[in-house]
Amino acid sequence: MKKIVLLTAVLFSALSFGQGSPDYGGGMKFNLNPEGTKYMRFIAWNQIWMRATDLNPGSLVGGEPATKQEDIGLRRLRILAYSQISPRYMIVTHIGINNQTFTNGGASGSTGTGGYGAGKKPGVFFHDAWNEYAIALPRENKPFSLSIGAGLHYYMGLSRMTMSSTLNYMTIDAPIFNWPLIENSDQFARQIGVFAKGKYNKLEYRFSLNKPFATNQVPTDATSNATAVAVDNSANTKWSKAGYVEYQFFDKESNFLPYKVGCYLGTKRMFNIGAGFYTAPSGTKTAVNGVIEKHSINLFAADAFLDLPIGKKEQKMAITVYSVLYDYDFGPNYVRNLGIMNVGVSDTNFTGTPGLAGAGNLQPVIGTGTIWYTQAGFLLPNKNEKPKVRVQPFGAYTYKKFDAFEQASNQFDIGTNLFLDGHHAKLTAQYSTRPVYTAKDNLDTYKSEFLLQLQIYL
Repeated sequence: MKKIVLLTAVLFSALSFGQGSPDYGGGMKFNLNPEGTKYMRFIAWNQIWMRATDLNPGSLVGGEPATKQEDIGLRRLRILAYSQISPRYMIVTHIGINNQTFTNGGASGSTGTGGYGAGKKPGVFFHDAWNEYAIALPRENKPFSLSIGAGLHYYMGLSRMTMSSTLNYMTIDAPIFNWPLIENSDQFARQIGVFAKGKYNKLEYRFSLNKPFATNQVPTDATSNATAVAVDNSANTKWSKAGYVEYQFFDKESNFLPYKVGCYLGTKRMFNIGAGFYTAPSGTKTAVNGVIEKHSINLFAADAFLDLPIGKKEQKMAITVYSVLYDYDFGPNYVRNLGIMNVGVSDTNFTGTPGLAGAGNLQPVIGTGTIWYTQAGFLLPNKNEKPKVRVQPFGAYTYKKFDAFEQASNQFDIGTNLFLDGHHAKLTAQYSTRPVYTAKDNLDTYKSEFLLQLQIYL
């Protein structure tokens, strides 16, 4: 029975990483005994981006004023390994780099020209590193399972996309606000702590207790509570709590690893609804007339995920829809401006009106307020016996209403996936918009970006 349980877990794990490819199988798995019940598995992936970006007003690139920029960069280079020598014990290690461009993303201190010039030789770091023990193994006719673990982990609750796999997005990437603590009180969407995960029939649950990474930003002293702006400053960090509960109406998903699939390409019948939270006491601070006030971080989300084959079976069509509502409270007027692989810096000699977010492709991404995000895609018909090359047009919409701004923003992403071998080898083209605020009460314009990604993972 133990062998059956372990082999079933390995199969589910392979399926969760191998959407849409009929040839991938179990991937790079190395058996440690003849039966294959003790093993180590490796997963490696690269995501290469080419971009044409309209820059925010007042941007410099390489010391020169610029309104547009074309470049190529390394969005993600990763290796993940996990191993079991018993159905109850598992170790997970995940290393890699992110966001290397021709000007930034290099090792700490890399500047100027030469062997350690700007953007060169980025430092590989741990994304995940945890140990896990199964208290109640999943078995036939027993609906309850429970595992506990500890370390640097990804069981961060809140939403499906907060714990999403970066291997099988439908859009070119996550919208980033799904990781609301990114690189402030977490380590690339992870915190150190303990977690519990499991299932009860069609219900899946994940909860964690974590010690957030310390933050120490100094709040600007305001003259009134209405103008105070909260910043990340946790001082002696308090424990955070996170959780996510999901009901799976049709097929059951694997929870062997935490990474939620973004698009199954019709290989499963999925309809899930879920809700989650993250809370951290005294995570931010404001200053009003010299008086410091602490604020808790309270984040909540509810989402729904649909991925279904449709039409005639021989046409292999599918639809994918995901929608999530985030309610974020980081304290008064909190806003974080972020830009993926941003190569722009502010031009101090600019005579026009710069954007509040800053230079390059920065935009207000995370803040106290409400975010609604929805994406949908359609896998076009294919009558070939082995559906290698597939096409999937998609679109996404983001509504953001932050307390810091009087106007809400409406953003769009439109694109197409060309699947050469499922998610294992694909090209993605996407056109995206972002808002440019020049004042609290003025959303001045929208800028755009065209992206092309080549992804391969094995």
